[in-house]
Amino acid sequence: MKSIYLTGFMGAGKTTVGKALGEKLNLPVYDSDEIIIKKERRSIEKIFQENGEAYFRDLETEILRSLPTQNAIITTGGGIVLKKENRDFMKEHGIVIFLYCSPEMIFERLKDDSTRPLLQGNKMKEIETRLKKRLPLYKEAEYMIDTTHLTVGEAVENIIRFLQSLK
Repeated sequence: MKSIYLTGFMGAGKTTVGKALGEKLNLPVYDSDEIIIKKERRSIEKIFQENGEAYFRDLETEILRSLPTQNAIITTGGGIVLKKENRDFMKEHGIVIFLYCSPEMIFERLKDDSTRPLLQGNKMKEIETRLKKRLPLYKEAEYMIDTTHLTVGEAVENIIRFLQSLK
């Protein structure tokens, strides 16, 4: 089976749903952000501070291309879709699933999280602005799930039903 790429805005549940999906399907899960943190030996926040967003986006592309394209779940960073080459790579090598979440719920989930370099200042405004810009890019995915009011288990079952429909 082709790898499954989970995309979506920060706070949509990619990492949590990805881990649960990996357990259910008995597949390894690769979190692109975690891999970058290990490779760089520093937080994403530090990478942004010390090297900027462009450097981070290049790392993201490098990591994406290094991950398995078969029999794996890959949870991506929220901004991975900003580069067309990343969107094209994921579409060519796997099944892309977009986890949508409402801006209000994202705000609720992230309001006390100070580790997100792109959510400084007015968090709600930042979420709305960035999500609006990225939405057309996320919607290039093969499948979309609205995780706003779903449990992790419901999201996983939804994805499994979709995957079974492909057979």
